[in-house]
Amino acid sequence: MLTRILLLLALMFCSAAHALTPEQARAMAAGDTDDRVAALAQASAQPDAALATFVQALLDDAVKLTPTQVLVVDGEAVKDAISGAAATLPETAEDVVNNNRMRGALQAAQAAMKLLSPELAVRQSAVTELSKQTVDPAQLPLLSTAFDKETDPQLKATLGRLQASILIGSGDTGKRLAAAHTLAASGEGSVKSLLQERLGVETDAEVRGVLMTSIAAIETKLAWGERLGVVFTGISLGSILLLVALGLAITYGLMGVINMAHGELMMIGAYATYVVQNLFKAYAPGAFDYYIWLAIPASFLASALVGAVLERSVLRWLYGRPLETLLATWGISLILMQSVRSLFGAQNVSVENPAWLSGGVAVLSNLTLPYNRIAIIGFALLVLGGVALLIAKTRLGLFVRGVTQNRRMAACMGVNTARIDTYAFSLGAGIAGLAGCALSQVGNVGPDLGQSYIVDSFMVVVLGGVGQLAGTVYAALGLGVLNKLLEGVAGAVLAKIMVLVFIVVFIQKRPQGIFAMKGRSAEA
Repeated sequence: MLTRILLLLALMFCSAAHALTPEQARAMAAGDTDDRVAALAQASAQPDAALATFVQALLDDAVKLTPTQVLVVDGEAVKDAISGAAATLPETAEDVVNNNRMRGALQAAQAAMKLLSPELAVRQSAVTELSKQTVDPAQLPLLSTAFDKETDPQLKATLGRLQASILIGSGDTGKRLAAAHTLAASGEGSVKSLLQERLGVETDAEVRGVLMTSIAAIETKLAWGERLGVVFTGISLGSILLLVALGLAITYGLMGVINMAHGELMMIGAYATYVVQNLFKAYAPGAFDYYIWLAIPASFLASALVGAVLERSVLRWLYGRPLETLLATWGISLILMQSVRSLFGAQNVSVENPAWLSGGVAVLSNLTLPYNRIAIIGFALLVLGGVALLIAKTRLGLFVRGVTQNRRMAACMGVNTARIDTYAFSLGAGIAGLAGCALSQVGNVGPDLGQSYIVDSFMVVVLGGVGQLAGTVYAALGLGVLNKLLEGVAGAVLAKIMVLVFIVVFIQKRPQGIFAMKGRSAEA
């Protein structure tokens, strides 16, 4: 409503010196669509406030026609579209009806008129809007004017491609050649389709050659976009596997515990994120975009606490007995899943991304990198660095390595081995919770969340080398990229089978994994 009032006020101050005339207003409002679009383009060549106001009124279906006037109706107020003077709406006034083509032309003209704005952000928005629409040839004069006045190199290049998309159908052979050369720099599928359509009707041999060259150049760029997309998706999957496997690298790699409940510890972290999200929705909706900063420590602490309880109550009695450990943790995983079903229900729950994690970076026309995936990659690297520093540089890390390599000697040196076991297992469980927090940002959270990653995480740890963090990194990223590359060739199911076959063959040839364990533990 406020926008309409401002537009009507602008009408009141328009004079006859402006580009919009009564004849142009009537031509844009009455007649067949071709004539109306042509009149709109003619008026848009010299846009002013009156034209912008009238275009908005047409889009709002607020324009009425009489034999002598073009009127704008806003509620009870009726004004002359040109002078802004108050008028009376006769009963014989006709509604102006805009079909889809006319409405598209009005929207395109509205965006195009912003191309001459002195503000860069307004021009960028206008160019983005025009790029999403089919540009009408009648808008070429305005695009040419905007191109000549544009100072931003990126916007100027985009405007040049928009002009070229019109000129590719010109009757002038030289203009078609220039347009084909210009469009070769584009990497958009819509431009490729436009050139292919033109190639089907082009008769000039030279233009046909340039068209085919331009199409090949665009196909190359699109192919690179697809390749880079596969690599990024593989790295993203690898970073998730890395987060999941880091905790397992501690509980299995350093402590020798085959923890089949590791996936459920990750699930607990995801549900902790869900609970924090709901608390923010209920008690601090204005700070919702910051809930993730509280969810990260909450997910770590929730999973670490559950891990400490499991270690002190069950696992401490089973060290050195891998089969019993496997069976016990498998039973624990079933108990945890059923507990979550009882608390939160059997259906998946949704965890929303903060606003700053929504959207993505458009690198190429067919390649957009989502912010949440980029954040997970960075988060995985931060967690990896933290774990490496903890194990290598802290007193707790020294005790964990000492207990792992020689428990009896560590106990003789005064190390409380039972406490260190609890700390180490809690650390591995907490890292699994962080993985669940990260996973909640890319998919739904459910009781079966951990089952999808437990096998893959064991594969990462075994392939990388038991107890080797560096091997875990190489294995996670390598398996992630390899899996996505194979999916593009053989499909998801066959890709998983091929990865499993690869790991079986690799372990047969190199049982110690990518990096072999060194030190007294390797000699035992």
